Amino acid sequence: MGGRPVVVLAMAPALTPDLLGPAERERLRALAEVPDPEPLARFDDERAGRLLAQAEVLLSGWGCPRIDEAVLARAPRLRAVVHAAGTVKEHVDPACYGRLRVSSAAAANAVPVAEFTVAAILLAGKRAFRLSRLYRELRGFRLWWKEVPPIGNYRKVVGIVGASRIGRLVLQRLRPFDFELLVHDPYLAADEARALGAEAVTLDDLLRRADVVSLHAPALPETRGLLDRRRLALLRDGAVLVNTARGALVDGDALLAELVAGRIDAVIDTTLPEVLPPDSPLYELPNVFLTPHIAGAMGTETRRLAALALDEIERLSRGEPLAHEVRLEDLARIA
Repeated sequence: MGGRPVVVLAMAPALTPDLLGPAERERLRALAEVPDPEPLARFDDERAGRLLAQAEVLLSGWGCPRIDEAVLARAPRLRAVVHAAGTVKEHVDPACYGRLRVSSAAAANAVPVAEFTVAAILLAGKRAFRLSRLYRELRGFRLWWKEVPPIGNYRKVVGIVGASRIGRLVLQRLRPFDFELLVHDPYLAADEARALGAEAVTLDDLLRRADVVSLHAPALPETRGLLDRRRLALLRDGAVLVNTARGALVDGDALLAELVAGRIDAVIDTTLPEVLPPDSPLYELPNVFLTPHIAGAMGTETRRLAALALDEIERLSRGEPLAHEVRLEDLARIA
């Protein structure tokens, strides 16, 4: 593909202003023909039929309808889907990969998740989440380090589960601190782990040794309930579990039992279900810092996703390879 492609937007209209501000829209118009600046929220009406007939590139985002063989039949000129968000699994049918090139902004979305995770690890090591709540309750002086499990980050052991894009960024950002870093990933060789500044270990070993465990594995059938009751019991007393990946990676009932007992702490950004029911104990437990899935790109951070997607459209216009292409064989291993 070369020249100025015809680009059609497909995403939730309410999210478009955050993703594509004036500067991003101006750049898009310079790179491509945009027959309609308003995104498609469905592919089965008259307007969609008119735009799909012209589309060479779909610029998709959160809320994009599913792209399947029926959509391809209405889009004879379509050659690429450039997704200005993370996973493409939910909206690009595997049948599309024989005809389309698919790109994802997962690399851009990984940055704020890694930043959030590193902040969570550092604050959890200082027991900031527990002590903030306790300070509000007591409103007085205490020997605070005696009120909580062992406090501080010096020479603590941090275990990263999953050497994904995010997992690798977290390891990279933790290297300047005085941590011992462990990593578990069945696809990661020992020499690759050393290059990341970490020791490759089994999952059980990581859980036994780490003061903080941070999850960065993809949600796949084989990773569902990865941390089950047996594995959660391996965590040392006072350990902290950080989950910015997916709630399905953890046995929710088993985790709740450990947290109610007060044996471990948790920083939880992703849950199953999402959103939690109003009566969930996780809202109230003093050893839980719960956030509503905010680690990924939000607000101003979504412009980083747009910048990556526009870079990909520019590559297409020059006839160059995509830098962030997703291939059919990748799907079994990625989030």
